[in-house]
Amino acid sequence: MFSLFFGLYEYLFRKDVHHILILGVDRAGKTNVLERFKTLYTPLVGLDPGKILPTVGLNVGRLDAAGQSLVLWDLGGQTGLRSIWDKYYDESHAVIFVVDAHNLGRLDESKAALDRVLGSRQLQGAPVLIMANKQDLEAAASAQQIYDHLGVGLVHNRPIRVLPGRLQGLPGVLRASA
Repeated sequence: MFSLFFGLYEYLFRKDVHHILILGVDRAGKTNVLERFKTLYTPLVGLDPGKILPTVGLNVGRLDAAGQSLVLWDLGGQTGLRSIWDKYYDESHAVIFVVDAHNLGRLDESKAALDRVLGSRQLQGAPVLIMANKQDLEAAASAQQIYDHLGVGLVHNRPIRVLPGRLQGLPGVLRASA
């Protein structure tokens, strides 16, 4: 009898956990995005962008948003660390791919990294949000320019959206989480 009530309780009150990867080349602002989400959706205040160090390995954030329990995995973007990204694909439900829209010299590198992610069989069909980050810096490429350069309009097997993000403040993350 207990197992029947426990099963009913779990069915009514359990939240599904969704794992979201935050990927991109190093210094794109992935950890900053994670910290902004923490500020928005938890009682914690995320780290100030000036205090964030490059990620070696993994940063994890847990939060509840829109009635869902989310686990955000922010993986290091250095060339040598990108080889571990695929170890997280099987358990991931979505990807936030962060692009430094201010550093135009690294757009081709970002495109190559994104193409590798999009080509993964494990992530086939998973929604992808591309954040054209650092829009608050002068001479940053627009979200549309990032969209065009990455060629994501040519990918039809999944929902993909490109949104602007900001290095400082919350507006870009607010739009992305809506």
